[in-house]
Amino acid sequence: MYYRDQAEQLRNIVRQQNQINVTNAKVLTVTSGKGGVGKSNTAVNLAVQFRKRGKRVIIFDADFGLANVEVMFGTVPAYSLKDVIYGNKRISEIITEGPMEIGFISGGSGIVGLNDLQHEQVEELIRSLGELNTMTDVLIIDTGAGVGSNVMDFVIASPEVVLVSTPEPSSLTDSYSLVKALYNDSRFIRGGTNIHLLANRVSSKDEAMAIYEKLSSIVARFLDGEMSYLGMIPQDPALEKAVRAQEIISLTTPSARASKAYEEAAAKLLDDETATQYRWGIAQFFRSFVK
Repeated sequence: MYYRDQAEQLRNIVRQQNQINVTNAKVLTVTSGKGGVGKSNTAVNLAVQFRKRGKRVIIFDADFGLANVEVMFGTVPAYSLKDVIYGNKRISEIITEGPMEIGFISGGSGIVGLNDLQHEQVEELIRSLGELNTMTDVLIIDTGAGVGSNVMDFVIASPEVVLVSTPEPSSLTDSYSLVKALYNDSRFIRGGTNIHLLANRVSSKDEAMAIYEKLSSIVARFLDGEMSYLGMIPQDPALEKAVRAQEIISLTTPSARASKAYEEAAAKLLDDETATQYRWGIAQFFRSFVK
């Protein structure tokens, strides 16, 4: 009884915080069913394209154990979310500035222990997270890969999800497994999450559409669910070169085919009239972690 009461108290804190934050930032989660398909590269390039369209952007690196975003940014953050939880830092103090003034927050190991926090700690954390609504227009969550509990927490909480998949059969299978896990989770709200498929490393638009049609038909048939087609990132020697050099192609080679494809995807996400953003803010996003 004590833990149920405590959990409800913590949820009430989040609800109150969201009532205060009338203007909500756009929360976008980038994920994949398996590693090595270009998920973090997608997150960073979308961030650059959002900035080019005049949006303030912060990336939250929730890919625990890996440091793909900070490697691409060429910077090592001095602080992480655990310093807000345990170190008396404000959220603004743990944001590292990357290229084009893109903010970067390292999750560290802080979010993993959120359910073990005291009432006062969670209250302060949620209040701090709510401050991000005034600091950014878009918050991009870069998750780990697969269907682990941390990944699913972020995907379930997000109003918009970019699912990155490649043509390889294993990538398609793992992408479906992720969507299946999402729909089978008791916390998932149908109609509360837009899943956008981004086909990566494809040879043509036809190949990209084939990936989308195959996945969306299976999701519709077996899960009674739906996905939208965000676009495609083509096989591009310039992108392969940038990845090897740990560079961001949207910055180094903006005229490349891949850069133009990221630009189109970013524009589509910002112009999407079906987004469920009216229900969400940054503090609301983290509500799922308070169980």
